[in-house]
Amino acid sequence: MREIAFIKQNKEKWLEIDQVIQGKIKKNPDDLSSLYISIVNDLSYAQTYYPKSKTTIYLNFLSSQVFQKIYKTKRVEENRFKSFFLQEVPLIAYQYRRYLLYAICFFVAFTSIGVLSSIYDKDFARLILGDDYINQTLENIKKGDPTAIYGTGSTWGTSFVIILNNLYVGARLYIYGIFGGVGTIYALFQNSVMLGAFQYFFKDQSVLLESAKGIWLHGTFEIIAMVIEAAAGLILGASILFPKTYSRFESFKIGFKTSMKLFLSTVPFTIIAGVIEGYVTRHAQVMPLWANLAIIIICLSIIGFYYGIYPRMLYKKHTKHADFSGAKLR
Repeated sequence: MREIAFIKQNKEKWLEIDQVIQGKIKKNPDDLSSLYISIVNDLSYAQTYYPKSKTTIYLNFLSSQVFQKIYKTKRVEENRFKSFFLQEVPLIAYQYRRYLLYAICFFVAFTSIGVLSSIYDKDFARLILGDDYINQTLENIKKGDPTAIYGTGSTWGTSFVIILNNLYVGARLYIYGIFGGVGTIYALFQNSVMLGAFQYFFKDQSVLLESAKGIWLHGTFEIIAMVIEAAAGLILGASILFPKTYSRFESFKIGFKTSMKLFLSTVPFTIIAGVIEGYVTRHAQVMPLWANLAIIIICLSIIGFYYGIYPRMLYKKHTKHADFSGAKLR
């Protein structure tokens, strides 16, 4: 079937689904499931015969939105909190995975700029991190504890202040996306360059491994959450710049609602990172190396699985389920 005929044949159904997504038409969970099966079948057909078409992109968007709609209205006895983290967020992460990739690429590029700047300008770290921090850390390095600065202050007080600061940084990364994503890129640039300069400073002092034992205990959750928050900001910005078939305002509403969920999903990781920094990082240099590595690897595995592997597994699971159900109906 030619693509024009395919569109003409299904146009009314797709417009109806679009109205359902926007909340202009109400459907019960059973009808939503039928719509989902139908749109997934159309998507499968389009992916086969028009793989690079805008129709395929549009149908992929509709199917993901209908799927999210199902989990909002489906009459199941499950905790809303559990559904949010185990269904909605991973599906959003999968749907917008290219924005996660963009954020990762920006992060790597900007961090590299921080490293290269530090290599060619020995005073760059002082410019970025401040004289007080550099001087204090140099004193700590002489004493044999490069991460001693994390041991100052009370445990709960340190955790509280760090959590608030990291939530503020994450909020900036996300909210600045309202400026077409440019604000998010700028905020990510600031933080990534600082990280690059920070890490090279320890490398230049020949204590990179000793510092990493402490910094990445909390840094794994903290830094990866920062990248996810940047991705959420980019999604928000894209909803304004690229409204597709929607009005700019409607696209913004959808983008804000979706990206906000992705941003909120990082809050638990940010809080845990703050607790680790306040209670655990201060003991990094006296901990056995295996304990440091275990915490870092566990944290990396958890957040990597949640935003990278699990979303793909969940999407494939439900797509197969939809294909099977559609086969039964036919």
